[in-house]
Amino acid sequence: MAAMTRMTFVSLVVATLNLIFNVQHSAAQLVSTGQTVLLDGLPYYVPATPLTTVKVRRLEGLPSAGGLVPVTVVNSLVNLQATVQTYGEVDDVWNSGFLEAILIASNGSYSNHSSKINYGSSNTTLVVPITSTITVPPGPYLLSFAGTLYQPWRLYTDFAGAFTQPLIPAAGGAFAPLPAAVSGIQSPAVAVPSRLYYKKSSSKPLAGVRIGIKDIYDVAGVRTSDGNRAYYSLYPPASTSAFAVKLLIDAGAIIVGKMKTSQFANGELATADWVDYHSPFNPRGDGYQDPSSSSSGPGAGEGSYPWLDLALGSDTGGSIRGPAEVQGLFGNRPSHGLVPLTGVMPLAPQLDTAGFEARDPALWTAAAKVLYPSLKSYTTYPKKIQTINFPANASAGGSDAVVLDFLAKLEGFLGATTTELDYEALWNTTKPAEAKGASLDEFLNITYPILISKEQTMLVRDPFYAKYAAAHDGRRPFVDPVPLVRWAFGDSYPASTLTQAITNKTVFMNWWNSKILPFNEDTCSDSLVLYTVGDEIQYRNEYDGPPQVPYGFGTSRISPFTEVPDMVVPIGQASYNSTITLHVEDLPVSVDILGTILPLPPEEKKQANKSKRPKTAIF
Repeated sequence: MAAMTRMTFVSLVVATLNLIFNVQHSAAQLVSTGQTVLLDGLPYYVPATPLTTVKVRRLEGLPSAGGLVPVTVVNSLVNLQATVQTYGEVDDVWNSGFLEAILIASNGSYSNHSSKINYGSSNTTLVVPITSTITVPPGPYLLSFAGTLYQPWRLYTDFAGAFTQPLIPAAGGAFAPLPAAVSGIQSPAVAVPSRLYYKKSSSKPLAGVRIGIKDIYDVAGVRTSDGNRAYYSLYPPASTSAFAVKLLIDAGAIIVGKMKTSQFANGELATADWVDYHSPFNPRGDGYQDPSSSSSGPGAGEGSYPWLDLALGSDTGGSIRGPAEVQGLFGNRPSHGLVPLTGVMPLAPQLDTAGFEARDPALWTAAAKVLYPSLKSYTTYPKKIQTINFPANASAGGSDAVVLDFLAKLEGFLGATTTELDYEALWNTTKPAEAKGASLDEFLNITYPILISKEQTMLVRDPFYAKYAAAHDGRRPFVDPVPLVRWAFGDSYPASTLTQAITNKTVFMNWWNSKILPFNEDTCSDSLVLYTVGDEIQYRNEYDGPPQVPYGFGTSRISPFTEVPDMVVPIGQASYNSTITLHVEDLPVSVDILGTILPLPPEEKKQANKSKRPKTAIF
């Protein structure tokens, strides 16, 4: 009986094995996504695909990792020492570890040449000529013994939590999530290429400029989150990049990642309102000030990382200007309609604009010329300045002295005179008939919340809810409290309220642009209007209660309603006593400068305002 049992068990095992090995299965696909290496303690990502294959002498005996040798490519041996020194000064990806061999990108013969310079692990660097079917730009590389040449990307940690998805280029002009990491707690890696690989030109004015993209803009090959986890999972990767992103790429900019936005670009406070994702950290002051929103990631990233050159954000009611002000950056809300609004999530197409967070004003200017190609350049400047709620004197200390010092210098530079602007009083004496006697606060009290809630529920929420329900058996996705409060407010008003809000906005715009900032053929703006937000302190560990509807009208809403440009200029810093560090810390002080609206050619205005479909507006 026992023998029979053993035979039955053996037969069962044999039958099972036969079944397993006779089942047809497809061959496993093993795909390399690149690798990470450390060179002199610095982390690098090595792409799976090499730049090219070169013919090179044997490199045995040189330090390597994974069969790769760190090398430096130069165009000439002339002034080699000075060239190498310059590499170290201008590029954060190159370091002296890449001097194990110097490759000369030339067809000339240097086969008998060797040189000793004070670099490399043994103070002796091998100098080798290479030939390739493509032009190999100078800079740091990793070379295999077979001659494959790779461009390493340096890895930085996103300690400020500014990015949602670090990116690398993929095939066909698309992008892909970076398949690499560095050590750290909840800190994804961001990869950047060497600056030495790129050379600016008239056709590529942003060549090699590293830029982060707010995660409401479509980037080809990558999903868009709009700050919502359910939205990210529901929609497929974008097939093409947003028009604004394409302009930057075509000008040579390097997209290094997508950056955090408050949910659906509605204004949220750090810690209290962010649920799906954690709010980025503002590096200024004690490090625990609110980063402002909704371009929180672009603001925090540009404020934190010297290796990030620019960040593309959006502004509907202050989403670029707020982060720029609190993080000491240049930031701009342009004239409405300067760039076609395609491939970006809408909040309110009547208010939405695309702009930058930047540290370098020269680079900011270069990028603006790319994004707004229709801008006219002026060399004659206004001779009048109007200020809104500026301090009367610097006796109060804090930011007042910084603001008044800047104003004095601006007056001297322009040869201008300054007057105080009380636009509310001017409205009361010159208000248009359409206002029916209402004050500004009364006339525009619900204009902003109606525009953003009515438009976004139609263009984003309703199609999002319907698609999610169809895919999840009628379920509704999670949405943060702030968008829900605003959307519910819009739902409580009839559709006709949107038409009235657009009318009120237009009435105010026409009044402002005729009474306060008329267009001037010689100077563009007849005057400049300046305002400042002061040195407001807002800790991210303090709760202000549940979110509220953004009623009312204030100075920061002048540019959205009048469609004029509003530029944030950092001018200094002011001290405060931090309740976090219990020390005196410094916060940035900025001034906002309002100009006049630049009249668009009829065809451009038509293009800017056409279409209100989902995924077609920038803010």
